[in-house]
Amino acid sequence: MAGFLIGVVTGGAHFWLLSRFTRAVTGGGLTGGAALLGVAQFLLPLAVLLAVAFVRREMLLTAGAGMAAALIGCALARFAVARARKRGEKKDA
Repeated sequence: MAGFLIGVVTGGAHFWLLSRFTRAVTGGGLTGGAALLGVAQFLLPLAVLLAVAFVRREMLLTAGAGMAAALIGCALARFAVARARKRGEKKDA
């Protein structure tokens, strides 16, 4: 259970970093801050999974599953919110 919780927290942080990175790149080009966000979102899961593998190897699978579940869940939630906002704008117009 602890491995899954570690994975969910890391997956949520990874999604947040990834969304900030893509927003920065699509909005204003590749700046130094955007490059740091890109490197951070790439290295975060690697660092966490390596740490889990060295400390508690038996939690590695559940941590990875938690990361995947959090990324998918956050993406679906963001999609649902964006779609609901778009529907709300259509009703107002």
